[in-house]
Amino acid sequence: MKKQTEFKNTEIGRIPKDWDVVRLDELGELQYGYTASAIDKDTGKKLLRITDIGDDGQVVWKNVPHCEISQSNYKKYKLSIGDILFARIGATTGKSTYINKEINGVFASYLIRFKPLVPNLSTEFLYYCTQSNLYWNQVHRKKEGQLKKGLNAKILAGLIFPLPPLPEQQKIAEILSTVDEAIEKVDDSIEKTKRLKNGLMCELLTKGIGHKEFKDTEIGRIPKEWEVSSLSKIIKLASGKTRPSEIADMPSTTMPHPVYGGNGILGYTNTFIVDKETIVIGRVGEYCGSIHKTLGLAWITDNALYAVEIQRGSVELDYLIYSLAFINLNKFKKKSGQPLMTQKIIYSISIPLPPLPEQQKIAEILSTVDKRLELLRSKKEKLERIKKGLMNELLTGQRRVKILES
Repeated sequence: MKKQTEFKNTEIGRIPKDWDVVRLDELGELQYGYTASAIDKDTGKKLLRITDIGDDGQVVWKNVPHCEISQSNYKKYKLSIGDILFARIGATTGKSTYINKEINGVFASYLIRFKPLVPNLSTEFLYYCTQSNLYWNQVHRKKEGQLKKGLNAKILAGLIFPLPPLPEQQKIAEILSTVDEAIEKVDDSIEKTKRLKNGLMCELLTKGIGHKEFKDTEIGRIPKEWEVSSLSKIIKLASGKTRPSEIADMPSTTMPHPVYGGNGILGYTNTFIVDKETIVIGRVGEYCGSIHKTLGLAWITDNALYAVEIQRGSVELDYLIYSLAFINLNKFKKKSGQPLMTQKIIYSISIPLPPLPEQQKIAEILSTVDKRLELLRSKKEKLERIKKGLMNELLTGQRRVKILES
C-alpha cells in the first residue's frame, strides 16, 4: 500500500512533514550588480539588465548588450551556472531569471544575484519557487512597505521557501524544466512561423502571384495589372462608443459579445454596435493603428475606429486587413501629446489593389499561416496551464514525486 504523506502547518502553509522551511539567506549569499553603461561594441563581456529578462524569466542572449569592465571586476561579478538574478526595482520588481549555461557576462546594478552556499540545494528548484504564488505573495507584501516599491537584499534575504530533500528538489526541477523545454520549442516554432508570415506578406503584397511585368507608382513598384487606391475610396470609418458599464473577462451566455478597445478585445458584454465582420483600428495610445477583425456581433469603444462601410466590389476584407497590417499604420500616427490615429490620416493612405480573385488568393495563403500561429499559441497556453498546475502541486508537496533508490 502506498504510504500517505503526512503534512504540517507552517508560516508558508501546509507542507509535507519531511520538508523544511528556510530563509533565502540560509541557503546562499546575495550580491548587488555592477554599475556600467551598456554598449553595442562587442567587448566579449555581456551586461545583463532588468530589461533583458522576459516576463517568462527567459533571456535572449544575442540581444543583450556589452560593457567595458576590468578583469578584477569581471571576476567579482561574472555570471555562473546556478545563479538566480532578481529585479530589485521598477515595474518588474521581483522578476527572476536562472543561469543554466556558461555566459561571458556580468549582471547590472538593478539586479541582485543569489549564489548558493549549501550542498543540499538545487538552485533550479529554488528558481521555480521564485515563479510560484508563494514567492510572489511575499514579494507583493514586502515591496508595499518600500518607498519606491522595490526590493533590497535585506528583504530578499528574509523571504522563506519550502525545502524538500535534495533528490526530491532535483526531480521536481527536472519535471518542470521538461515542460519549459516544450514551451521553448513551441516558442521557436511561433517565431519561425512569424518570420515566414512576414516574408510572405512582403512578397505577396508587393509582387503578387506569378506576375512578370511591374510598374512604378506613388507607393512603390507593383504588378502592372494592379491599381492603387486611397483608403478614402475603399472604406468609411466611424469612432466607437463609450465603453459599456458591464464588462466580463470571459465570454458567457449572458455576456457573449467581444468589446474591442485600442489594442484588441478587452472583455465581453451583453450588447453590440456592429453585427457583421469588419475592421477595427486602434485610435489612441501606444498601439494606435493596430488592426483587428470582428467576427460578428461586437462592441467598439471610443479608443478605436471601425469600418461602417467597405467597398466590397473593390476590396476583399481579409486582403484589406493584411494590407493595413503590412504598411504599419502606427508609423503615420500624430506624435504630439498622446499618440493618435485619425480618420483623416487613414483616408490619406493608399494601398495596392490586385483584381479580387488575386486578393482572395493572397488572403487565403496568409490566413493559412495565421491558423498555424493560432494553433501554436493555443498549444503554448495549454503547456503554461499545465506548468502552473504542476507548480502549485509539486512545490507544496500536494503531489509527491517518486525517487528511485540508487
